[in-house]
Amino acid sequence: MPAIVARVDQPRAADAHGHAPISLLEPAGVRVAPKPAVAANGTPEPIVASWLGRQRYRDAWALQKELAARRAAGEIDDQLLLVEHDPVLTLGRQADDRHVRAAPEALAARGIEVIRVERGGEVTYHGPGQLVAYPILAIARRGLLVRPLVRALEAAMIETCAALGVAAGRRDGHPGCWVDPDGTNPRKIGALGIRIERGVTYHGIALNVDPDLRDFELIDPCGMPDVVSTSIAAELGRADEPPSTEAVRNAAAIFAQAFAAGIGADLAEGPTAGLTGSARAR
Repeated sequence: MPAIVARVDQPRAADAHGHAPISLLEPAGVRVAPKPAVAANGTPEPIVASWLGRQRYRDAWALQKELAARRAAGEIDDQLLLVEHDPVLTLGRQADDRHVRAAPEALAARGIEVIRVERGGEVTYHGPGQLVAYPILAIARRGLLVRPLVRALEAAMIETCAALGVAAGRRDGHPGCWVDPDGTNPRKIGALGIRIERGVTYHGIALNVDPDLRDFELIDPCGMPDVVSTSIAAELGRADEPPSTEAVRNAAAIFAQAFAAGIGADLAEGPTAGLTGSARAR
């Protein structure tokens, strides 16, 4: 069967600041030149989006914290990190670890680490075939409040699903992205959990593109024992296809454009040499 693809608009010309719009055709680096969220002429600065490829969770977590600190100090622009992780379970700062169903020895045998992090929310699985996006934004400089930011992240997941042929939406009282949210069989396709420190966001969303859904049996997703997890591939009748980094990368391009449009920002990408193998900015 054909891969999960969608039409993405052709790259546009450089914007008023001289930044090229993101293409995600090649991994993008992280810009380090000091820039405010609004330029001197009053034009909003773009968000710099970077496709990091497949990466260990701890590496991306360390990069997030480093970039969030640098954004708070005004050393870099707002960022959007787009990544696919090796298998890992993450717990929110107040999450109940009893929602991890698998025994520690079973997880250890598969090399799956359980990591407690700063975000809100319960346990989440990350792994191959899943798009993870980390917006690192100085939200006050963009005039953003927390609720509109959460809505924009949810809307971008919904739009990404739609572009790939799956109808999804919000479910009242349950953050994230859902298929058949108001029906008799709601299925979770995207999770959300952010953290704000010194006015800068990090952590973010996870959207199931074509992961192995059996891995979600390791947990009660988002602390809900009866929740059914799904993916774009499963909703298209292709649940048996193996995870594809290329499909995740394609979804990342759609998500980045949808999210930037949702908060009224342009997208840019920086020098491709901005990241080392351990994903640290330099």
